[in-house]
Formats: sequence, C-alpha cells, structure tokens
Amino acid sequence: MLKQRIITAVILAPLALVAILFLPVEYFKIAVAGVVFLGAYEWANMSGITIRIFKGWFAAFIAVLCALLIYLVDAESIWIQGQLNPIFSSILSVAFVWWIASIFMIVAYPKYSGFWKSSKLIRAAFGVLTLIPTWVAIVSLRTSLYDVDPFYGASLLFYVLGIVWAADIGAFFVGVKFGKHKLRPNVSPGKTLEGLFGGITASLAIIAFAALHYQVEPSLIWLHLAIGIITVGVSALGDLNESMFKRCAGMKDSGKLLPGHGGVMDRIDSLTAAFPVFAFFYVVWMA
Repeated sequence: MLKQRIITAVILAPLALVAILFLPVEYFKIAVAGVVFLGAYEWANMSGITIRIFKGWFAAFIAVLCALLIYLVDAESIWIQGQLNPIFSSILSVAFVWWIASIFMIVAYPKYSGFWKSSKLIRAAFGVLTLIPTWVAIVSLRTSLYDVDPFYGASLLFYVLGIVWAADIGAFFVGVKFGKHKLRPNVSPGKTLEGLFGGITASLAIIAFAALHYQVEPSLIWLHLAIGIITVGVSALGDLNESMFKRCAGMKDSGKLLPGHGGVMDRIDSLTAAFPVFAFFYVVWMA
C-alpha cells in the first residue's frame, strides 16, 4: 500500500506542478475542469447513484457547467481592474454559505439529516455546491495579478496547498501520538481535536513565511493569520464533509482511480473547502 501511494504521488506531483506553473490560463482552466469531472463521477457514487450511466450524466453535467463558465468568463474577464468577475464572486459567496451550513450538518449528524440522506438529488446538489466553487476558486487565484506577475497566482495556490498539506501531516502525527478526544466520531472516528490543533500549529510556519514573502503590512498581519488559520480549519471541514457522505453511502473510499490513495475526492476533499473559503476571503479583504 505504501509503495503504491509513493508511486502515485511521484507521478501526480510533477504533473500538478507543471500545470500550475506553465499551462496557459485557458488550458489550465480545462485541466482543473478535468479533475473536477473525475471528482463529480465519484460524488455521484457518494450520492447513492449506482448506475454507471447516471453517474456519467452527473459528471457530464458538472463538466458542462465548467464549460459554460469558461465560455462566459474568458481569461481577460476574470479580473477587471482588480475586481473579480461578478459571476465568479457570486459563486464564491454561495460556497461560503454552503460551508457554513456544512458545519451545522456535521455537528448535528446524524440528527436532522433525514431530509438529505434519503434524497439522491439533494446529495448530488451538494456535490455541485462543492465542486463548481472549487474550480472557480482555483482559476480565480491562479489568474490574480496575472498581467503584473504570471506566477503570483501560482504562489497563492501553492500557499493554500502548503498550509493544507502541513496541517494534514501535523494532524496525523499529533493525532496518532496524543489524540484522545474525538472531533466528530459519528462522521470520522479517526479525527481528534488534538490532531486538529496539531495541524493548525504545523501550518503556522508556512502562514508566517507567507506573511514575509508577500510583505504583509504590520497592521494587516492579524488578518493574514486569521484567514490562514480559518483556511486550515475549514480544510478539516472538507475532509469531514466527504466522510459524512461516504458514510451515508456505505463507502470507505470515494473511488479506486489512484492506487494507494483511493479516489480523486479522497485526495482533494480538504481542498474543496480550503480553496473556495480562502478565495472568498482573498477577494473580500486581501485582493
């Protein structure tokens, strides 16, 4: 299992690096849409849709939405005079509300879940609220200040990836060593409060480094730290959110596409929350 995980990571990591750094914006948008398409196919399964052709239709629907956004908002129209396109901005606002609602769903689970557990359509709609904003957030961040510095947006993506991965690593080791208090045992029995705090602590080094790298004004340091910590915290929410839907569907992994890792959603679950929430705060307070 470990060997498979390493081989898969060695193959995927350079591909992601090249895509973020070197793909032209229009091709980058398509590449991210491809990942979202694969995630949508797995989400259909998590929604209780078991017939292959129906899963394909749901994934195709998500792909069509991405294609529509690509058509409506070209690369030059994503940011206009430092302001995010209203369509993208509205989608990020909806995503922010969705993740707030997810907090209450996870805290209450399994109470008050009857209305959506029994409905494949509602669970599929939750997938739209999760996946489309992820695409919008990644594209919005990648194209930020693109005309000034083509790699500035890439650094934003690496920042979010860095703090989320640091949090995952910190949460794992602290949770294994010191974890005693379960975070949400009804949703994901392996997650602990100690692990969450360990993850946030591990990410602080990258958050502090980013404050120096971006030369954040001293008066705004607190805001930079707060947004970084919230992003890390909400990444755990993304993990729990997927675990909740997998539990409803009786699944251990979202898929089998990535040997040793499970499915695509198993790899991007934290990022589906972290990217939209960070992008929302970036647009509102940091851009």
